[in-house]
Amino acid sequence: MAPPRRLSAERVTLAHGGGGKAMRDLVADVFVAAFRNPEMGELEDQARLSSAALAEPGAQLAFTTDSFVVDPVEFPGGDIGTIAVCGTVNDLAVGGARPLWLSAAFIIEEGVEVALLRRVAASMRASAEAAGVVIVTGDTKVVGRGSADKLFVTTSGVGVIPAGRRLAASRVRAGDVALVNGVLGDHGAAILAARGDLALTSDIVSDCRPLDGLMEAVLAAAPGVRAARDCTRGGLASALNEIAEAAGVGIELDEAALPLRDEAKGICEILGLDPLYLANEGTLVLFAPAGEAEAALAAMRGHPAGRGAVAIGRAVEAHPAVVVMRTLLGGRRIVDMLVGEQLPRIC
Repeated sequence: MAPPRRLSAERVTLAHGGGGKAMRDLVADVFVAAFRNPEMGELEDQARLSSAALAEPGAQLAFTTDSFVVDPVEFPGGDIGTIAVCGTVNDLAVGGARPLWLSAAFIIEEGVEVALLRRVAASMRASAEAAGVVIVTGDTKVVGRGSADKLFVTTSGVGVIPAGRRLAASRVRAGDVALVNGVLGDHGAAILAARGDLALTSDIVSDCRPLDGLMEAVLAAAPGVRAARDCTRGGLASALNEIAEAAGVGIELDEAALPLRDEAKGICEILGLDPLYLANEGTLVLFAPAGEAEAALAAMRGHPAGRGAVAIGRAVEAHPAVVVMRTLLGGRRIVDMLVGEQLPRIC
């Protein structure tokens, strides 16, 4: 039986950030109730953790942190909590780490509905369970009206990279094949449609999902995979440019191979955007040696998060550090890094 609720307020007030009983009730009734697990222990000011994986000879600790701001806070396919967990899990996973633990810190604007916090916390718990990680510690702060936009979330993640596993953009070589695990741009398109100020209607939902299981399946089938990146802010184009620059190789894309929904392309045409720069929250690009590309692709397609996986191009010796796309019309164009601000508050 669930414990009785201690929080009677319907909206957050500054008292809920003041360190007293109101704050204790908010934390206990909304966040601890949602995240409670054995690793939380006795709710000290730190989580005390142990894992046999850390004791394996040659294993490495992986640690990452990220802050999340999105407008609207809730959108088709998820909410800010879903992004906060999946985004941090995926940052660990694409580096070859097996995610273990997360922390979560919340900056809450005065006046936010407590019901919204409960929904976000529930989303975070569900996403953590799907990824096989636990949220073990956290923090809350409340700021005055106008000092934030409803809710900001910061998550940090800890994982373990098994001995002998090394993924890095600098390891990509000419001839390696670029693979993506599914449709591009759904998150950015879903956020645009959900804002409601552009009179856009769409059935697109965010692709937000954890990718650690997918990465483990790929690495088991194709241990020679060189590098992987999740295509979040800046989209596929920015991820590929980062890899090309780090490895000193050129990358050639085939526009005909890019998996894009007609709805996403239509939204981009209306707004004058390039879908290659739309954010994703459950899509990655990885580079595998040519001899392992088919095995990696089959492993991706065999996982629920990779059913739509395709090869989209390859690394080449020509035009080092430059990404070039063969267009549907038979021409070639440079795909540069995102310049300026395309979509604010999307992840």
